[in-house]
Parts: sequence; structure tokens; C-alpha cells
Amino acid sequence: MKKNLLLLAFTFSLLTASAQKEPYVLYNVKGKKVSYKKMLKTLEKKDMVLFGELHNNPISHWLQYELTAELHDQRQLILGAEMIEADNQDELNDYLSGNIDYKALDSTARLWNNHKTDYAPLVDFAKDSSLVFVASNVPRRYASMVYKGGFEALDSLPVQEKEWIAPLPIAYDPKLPGYQNILKMMGDHGSPTLVMAQAIKDATMAHFILENYKEGALFLHYNGAYHSNDYEGILWYLQLERPDLEYGTISTVTQKNVHKLEEENKGIADFIICVDENMTTTY
Repeated sequence: MKKNLLLLAFTFSLLTASAQKEPYVLYNVKGKKVSYKKMLKTLEKKDMVLFGELHNNPISHWLQYELTAELHDQRQLILGAEMIEADNQDELNDYLSGNIDYKALDSTARLWNNHKTDYAPLVDFAKDSSLVFVASNVPRRYASMVYKGGFEALDSLPVQEKEWIAPLPIAYDPKLPGYQNILKMMGDHGSPTLVMAQAIKDATMAHFILENYKEGALFLHYNGAYHSNDYEGILWYLQLERPDLEYGTISTVTQKNVHKLEEENKGIADFIICVDENMTTTY
């Protein structure tokens, strides 16, 4: 009787656990479920990790912080983000060093509207831990120039302003599947210069990642998933310059059913965070 009761209790616990709603599930590149611990153990051995987020996804932002904190326990970290542009590095450094407060940073740097909720915790982690935090993205005005006039539009910039962009002329392959997909998604609104504007962002982020990388450290970079999905974008430029480094990638997707990764989401990164599509957003 006692054995039957124990068996019944065990079965009930399994049924209860399986009935629980999960907000996200982690998968590897092949679409197999993996644990957070497995992901952490794999990524802590890398030289660089590109964390591809959905900008308004709270699971992305929560896991970014958790992963940063735990990697920091194991490795010397360098942080960087798409969400702060290269010409705001001085203001960011002033904040990290304590020379200015958050209010001053917010008024002098072009922070994203969701910075306070989604990225400030990461910047503050860097501040509290005395870590370098790299403002890696191209200033948006230059991406706009490329969209309007191609890469040639950047040639006339003053030398000082070119320091906020990847060295010109940049390598560029418009036939990369990710860039071709942009044209397909945009339809009649797509153009070769639109893809060039994406490429100048990817190239610039890769440039500042490599410029600030220190041998023996792990560079953890936060960016929109599309900038590193399918091992393209930023990673394509990184591997072009430093094929010798060990890279890791993370992507974030949303699905109605998180318990089986859809075919279109397999293979896009080393690890895929599959989030319930009903998850609330940060904006």
C-alpha cells in the first residue's frame, strides 16, 4: 500500500510538472533541448559571444543579465552593445567611471527609449564590476547616409568622424542570404543601399568588438538577433578578420508552442531562446 502511494505521488508530481507553462525553452543549433547550465558551460570557453535579442523581449533581457553575471564569475569579461553608438563612447565612459550620473548620461548620449528598463542593468553591472563597455554601433546618421547614397556617401566625412565607422572601404558581400532576405522582406521598399546600411552597422560593430578585444578575455556583445543570425552579419565580419578566435552565438525567437523548435528557427545560432509568443513585451 505504501509503495502504491509513493508511486501515485511520484506520478502526480510528474504530471503537475509537465502541465506547467514554460515561458521559454533553450535549444541547440540542431533544435535539441538543452539546459541553461549546458549553454553556460559551452559559452564560457569562447573568445566572443554574440547575444542576439529581440529588442522588446523581457526574457532576452533577463537572460542577458543572468548570463553576464555568471560568465563574469568564470572569465574576464568585456561587454559591448549595438544599443549605444560609437560617438557616445566618451559619455558612456564618463558614466562608468562615475564622473557623470544617469541623468547626465541620458541627456548627453542618444540612449534608446527602453535603455532604462532593458540595458541600464547591463551598463550598471559593468560599472559596478569595473568592466569595459563598448558602444559599438555606427552612429545612425551615417547608416542613413549609406541608405541614401551608398558607401560612397561616407568618403567625404572628416577624418575624425570616420573614426566612428569601420575602416573604409569595407568588405561587402550583398549575396549573403541574410542580406538577400532583407530585400525579400522589404519587397518594393527594398533597395541595394538598404542592405548596405545594414552592412555598415554589422561591419562597424565587428570593428569595435575587435578593436577592444583583449587576448584571454571573453567579449560578450548584445545585439539584435538579425545582426548575428545564421552566422552572418557581425560574425561574418569578425571571422573575416579573426578566423582564429572561438565564437559563440545566441538567438531569440518567439513561437506559439515552445516545446518543439520550428524548422525555420533551427540552425540560426549555437543556442536559441524560444519564447512563448504571448510573453509580454517591454514596449
